[in-house]
Amino acid sequence: MKLLEYTPFDSLNVFLDELNLGDCTIRGTLEAFSCKHAGNDRRLSISLEHEILDYLGKSSDSDPPSPVEHLSCRSSRKMLIYLVLTLGHMYPDYDFSAVRAHLFFREEDWESFKQMLDTYLSETSTLWAANTDGCSLLDSMTKVIDEVIKIRECDIYSYNPDSDGDPFLEKGAIWSFNFFFYNRKLKRVVSFRCCCTRR
Repeated sequence: MKLLEYTPFDSLNVFLDELNLGDCTIRGTLEAFSCKHAGNDRRLSISLEHEILDYLGKSSDSDPPSPVEHLSCRSSRKMLIYLVLTLGHMYPDYDFSAVRAHLFFREEDWESFKQMLDTYLSETSTLWAANTDGCSLLDSMTKVIDEVIKIRECDIYSYNPDSDGDPFLEKGAIWSFNFFFYNRKLKRVVSFRCCCTRR
């Protein structure tokens, strides 16, 4: 995976970098990645593929179902590997090699992302509007994400780890979320991560 520099993300990333809300701080980042392997990605990709195939060989009907479609399908395995590799690039000091497919949830549509923003970033949205002549945070995010990855052509996933697998919780976060927008045709992933910590 290779980090892609997109200037449309810059103003949002600057705004969401250590945003002071009084008793807490919001940190959010939008990033885009190419699905081309870089550095150790190829080796890790092969290792993850073998682990998934081993898991499939040993799994039973009682195992949790994978939200990443059916892992017996090669394209689904590749997509899961892209998501895990993306996490590794987002949090380079954290080991995601043990992440399992059931921690990724395929979202129905863009509405679930909008609901997450409305729920957790309402105060942030108000500040954004005050700084941008009334422009909506959601509209601004929609525009730049669509510009980079074409939202209508994307599969949207959220990563919902247990406490052991969440890098934000180790830093004392009140809440955190990670969304991924995967465009199979463009071979590109856009991630949005956000957390709230007590000051």
